Amino acid sequence: MQKRPHNIKRILALTIGLIGAQIFIPALAHGHGNGEPKLGFKTEKVSGSVYMLSGDGGFTGGNIGLSIGEDGVAMIDNGLPSVIELLKTEIAKTTDKPVDYLINTHVHGDHIGNNAAYGASDTQIVSHDNLRKSLKEKGMAIGGGKNIPAPKAHLPVITFSDQMTIHLNGDAAQIIHFAKAHTDGDAVIKFKEANVIHTGDILFNGMFPYIDTSNGGSYVGVKAALQGIYDMADEETLIIPGHGPIAKKENIASTIAMLEESYNAVKALRDKGMSEQEIIAAKPLEEFSSFHWGFITTEKMIQQLLEAL
Repeated sequence: MQKRPHNIKRILALTIGLIGAQIFIPALAHGHGNGEPKLGFKTEKVSGSVYMLSGDGGFTGGNIGLSIGEDGVAMIDNGLPSVIELLKTEIAKTTDKPVDYLINTHVHGDHIGNNAAYGASDTQIVSHDNLRKSLKEKGMAIGGGKNIPAPKAHLPVITFSDQMTIHLNGDAAQIIHFAKAHTDGDAVIKFKEANVIHTGDILFNGMFPYIDTSNGGSYVGVKAALQGIYDMADEETLIIPGHGPIAKKENIASTIAMLEESYNAVKALRDKGMSEQEIIAAKPLEEFSSFHWGFITTEKMIQQLLEAL
């Protein structure tokens, strides 16, 4: 398994509540002038026409995918609103073309925070039906338990129920829905020719997953979705996770194994009649301590598994 940067847990810890609540924070946008790295993006060529953009020097949101070629540009997710200028600057290093299609993997604000910035132009925003429905009915969370209506430019204009394909840059981007996984509106994108898969937050590579039950997610759905992604991949497939470094099929397998073993360990203790606090104190997930991070700690993962049970 690839090692993630040492500070990734610290960075993600600062975003506690962000993913579930869709809180948009301007903090971290330009460093602090005290020797800390200046926030920005880094671009990695993945395969074929596909690139990955990830935060550098701080938290910018989820990993972003780009397909760049003679037909135009398709982007997967778009990070926090506070980093829009940094994002545009980074993309301009690789292409001067506008973004034609913007694919949303799920509803959380660290992945679709800049929808409106692109939707106000000629960019066509694509998502699962449930994502648009959620934005229309619930609006956008702004913290403190408050929501505001999603502006028209923030809303996807092309939606699908099961799957769809965008043919672009000599490749076919298959967009596939996995039900009740991280949320109820997850989309996974596979570039057939490049042999690249973007999982959104169905995969947190090397970290405990966040299962957003308040937005229709479930443990069963996450595990089924990971199995589906595993079946879509071969040994050469490169996988862009929602968070963490680029993964391969073996990382999907290790995540599935962790989930199954963790579930069984917690279930065994619950079946003995132990309380939540007794189960936490028993440390049933100790062997998976490397998956612990700031938002989904080992304790929080146990609580998610108890909820699933």
